[in-house]
Amino acid sequence: MDEGDSRNLIDYYKFVEDEVIRGDLDSRRVPLAIACENFSHDINVAAVVRCANAFVAKRVHICGRRKFDRRGSVGTHHYEHLEFAPDTASVIEQYRMQGYHIVAVDNVSGSADIRSHQWQQKTLMIFGQEGNGITDESLERADAVVGIPQFGSVRSLNVGVAAGIAMYDYHVKLGSALVPAEG
Repeated sequence: MDEGDSRNLIDYYKFVEDEVIRGDLDSRRVPLAIACENFSHDINVAAVVRCANAFVAKRVHICGRRKFDRRGSVGTHHYEHLEFAPDTASVIEQYRMQGYHIVAVDNVSGSADIRSHQWQQKTLMIFGQEGNGITDESLERADAVVGIPQFGSVRSLNVGVAAGIAMYDYHVKLGSALVPAEG
């Protein structure tokens, strides 16, 4: 019988307590926050949480619901700062007051190509439920709306995949300019 650490962790964190892992990640988090707007499928929330962990986002806001199936996050929910909000508008206003740039990621008419978007360090990314996308109210409140170009037959990617691409793009473009977030 294997008595090793079966958690899905990089070797550096094997056999390390969850609180210690969270603390180490907290020291490296970037000023990137995520808002999940009214997701209808639990696994999609978990996928976004997993991406937020991979890209050391400071916080994930789950707007409009109180629960999700954490299995898809493969344990990363233990190391992330998750908050539940009754609506996206309150999250947007909270971050706007902190000087964050609000970016809706959705392939709607008029969205800018993400490949040409210039990210700001302090960014709140908003992702909407699949099918309906981001609400009109949130799109109107955003400073920018970016889409991910696709070359096949579907209009959009799975939201977990889109979140991973957007967070990766943020890191690649800001690179060494990124500094850990405060608080």
